[in-house]
Amino acid sequence: MTQLATAADGIWHHCHLLPDGDPAHAMRDGALVVADGRIVWVGAHAALPAEYAGDAMPRHDAGGAWITPGLVDCHTHLVYGGQRADEFAMRLAGASYEDIARAGGGIVSTVRATREASEQALFEQAAARLQPLLAEGVTAIEIKSGYGLSLEAERRQLRVARRLGEAYGVAVHTTFLGAHALPPEYAGRADDYIALVCETMLPALAEEGLVDAVDAFCESIGFSPAQTTRVFEAAARHGLPVKLHAEQLTNLGGAALAARHRALSADHLEHLDEAGVAAMAAAGTVAVLLPGAYYFLRDTHLPPIALLRAHGVPMAIATDHNPGTSPTTSLLLMLNMAATLFRLTVPEALAGVTVHAARALGAADRHGLLAAGRDADFVLWNVASPAELVYWFGRNPATTVVRRGQVYRGASA
Repeated sequence: MTQLATAADGIWHHCHLLPDGDPAHAMRDGALVVADGRIVWVGAHAALPAEYAGDAMPRHDAGGAWITPGLVDCHTHLVYGGQRADEFAMRLAGASYEDIARAGGGIVSTVRATREASEQALFEQAAARLQPLLAEGVTAIEIKSGYGLSLEAERRQLRVARRLGEAYGVAVHTTFLGAHALPPEYAGRADDYIALVCETMLPALAEEGLVDAVDAFCESIGFSPAQTTRVFEAAARHGLPVKLHAEQLTNLGGAALAARHRALSADHLEHLDEAGVAAMAAAGTVAVLLPGAYYFLRDTHLPPIALLRAHGVPMAIATDHNPGTSPTTSLLLMLNMAATLFRLTVPEALAGVTVHAARALGAADRHGLLAAGRDADFVLWNVASPAELVYWFGRNPATTVVRRGQVYRGASA
């Protein structure tokens, strides 16, 4: 993917606007004004202020396109070594995710490949995964560590995540996921490993400015609620927000635990109960739905969408890109899966990759909305209706992506 780009400054017209992902708020025949890489005005073209109506500013004819906020992928594990296609074949032959993990495969196999890879190799592999997401209109992305499970290897992952943001002009939010799995050298000593995470790894990485948030895998094959609490308390000591992999395979009360710590999000949630939903609602914790993992694992236990709706919990959608359970590089495909598998409506799905996904990153003031004062992050779509973004799968209708005030067109997006 070429990174040749031009400045987005000027008046974008002959377009329709979807400012917040909700089709009910759509504006036909709209206009959007960008100056110095930031949006300075959004509204109906007929209401364009006089200072922008002359010939002083460049004009960008959008050709009748729909313009939405840049998409936000709020849960990914994009930086790692190798791949796990052979384990996929094992699952097809009947092995479960838990069986593979307990046999030394799963996350631990990716840990080995990640530890063996150089920083440059990790960067090149991750860049190849990032580029299709950018071409689909992603302008902000979360990237977790968690495949190093040692200070140096976790540091490499997080440094690569930062480099990706610099190289591709995309907003990268880094999450330290040291409590992802138990490394082989700590077999049978989970509490000792959590002490390493809390007392050595997190302080060092936070001091180096590599961590924006902290996550953990609270699960029967991951870490207990008590161990997760230790991680969250360590995050609080460093002033970092938390999020949690919760209730994917079993219900350990992870979502309620996350809510007690005012977590930004609880993610997966297939086995979430109403008590967990109510706790999330009270805490303002976002539910991040990951249909790619649900599909890839051939799960049959749906997240409690009706309960999340009833309690007013905002729902985000993400790729969960990772080598073991969701090797997808298409957020648009996740929109369709969230609708077809989880029965989200079109407005829910679109909000799930814009305003709610931004909130899941703790960045609702920066991403997910077309509004004056924000960075120029938006996408032009060759569609007749915003519903097409949820309807199509296997098709990318993005014609132009603007990231941080720079215009990327077609395949270069």
